[in-house]
Amino acid sequence: MFSLRFAAYLLIAPVLAGSFVVALLTVDMFEATYIAAAAIAGAVIGIPAAWWLANKLDRLIQPKA
Repeated sequence: MFSLRFAAYLLIAPVLAGSFVVALLTVDMFEATYIAAAAIAGAVIGIPAAWWLANKLDRLIQPKA
């Protein structure tokens, strides 16, 4: 289960971080502190998102007893 969560995090965190950075660049916020904060926020928000996705996938993968 841990490897599933880790794999989900490796996919989700960069997507969220990149989306947040692109959103900042779209609204003309080019300061490095904002960009770094958006990237960190994406990485942090990716933790519960990966946990949630891994739990959903684990329930789909596990055979019903």
